Amino acid sequence: MSDWLVLVLAMLAACAVVVVITLVRHRTASDDDDPSETPDVIEYMTMWIGVVYAIVLGLAVAGVWEARSAAQDHVQTEAQALHEISERVRVYPPDVRDGIRADVNAYVGHVVHMEWRTMTERGHLTQEGTELLARIRRDVTDYQPRSDFEAQAYQPLVDQVAAVDQARSARGDSTGATMPGFVWFGLIAGATITVGMVFALQIRRTKRELVLAGLFSATIAFMLFLIWDFDAPYSRGIRATAQPFLYLFPHIKG
Repeated sequence: MSDWLVLVLAMLAACAVVVVITLVRHRTASDDDDPSETPDVIEYMTMWIGVVYAIVLGLAVAGVWEARSAAQDHVQTEAQALHEISERVRVYPPDVRDGIRADVNAYVGHVVHMEWRTMTERGHLTQEGTELLARIRRDVTDYQPRSDFEAQAYQPLVDQVAAVDQARSARGDSTGATMPGFVWFGLIAGATITVGMVFALQIRRTKRELVLAGLFSATIAFMLFLIWDFDAPYSRGIRATAQPFLYLFPHIKG
């Protein structure tokens, strides 16, 4: 099922629950029930509960969005470092240069075609990717420069390999969910309390109040969906992609 279909169904369900409960409550209310007699303290509490929950939702959305952006930055850093390695080795002899470039292409191809699928489906990197990176490291570090010109390129290449390794490790650490379970419990409990306080205000069955209550609950459902969607940066709808690899290595077909 598409993530966007899940969003639409969740928002419709939130609206339906509020409308149905309101209509049932209205029909079962006693004849002397007066909705206008809601105590001021309840209105005050409802206002502050809504404000506090809105702040919590905003912080949660900002947190998961930042994690998603950081995950995409890790991919960009890794792809750029690999591209630098592929370009900088042009000062090396043809056999060494071609060997390093072939290993870089093999690593990029594996990341794009194999490892990315493993990340999205299983939430971890592959052992083969680790081995391919180790081969690149050996190619770069084991070569002994034969001239001053090659020696000047040697250390920057080693630094770029280290950058690839660091970015890859960061990419692996970002594959799972970023929001702890107790935070989700708080978000869902807060949504329940916030929507429940709408009924504490004894809303009536007028079209305006039903529409506003429905939109209010649908907005909360939408915000929770955004948090859930951003929570796993590599495996859900609005996710980080392997596009930087394909952009810098266009011969690697996606």
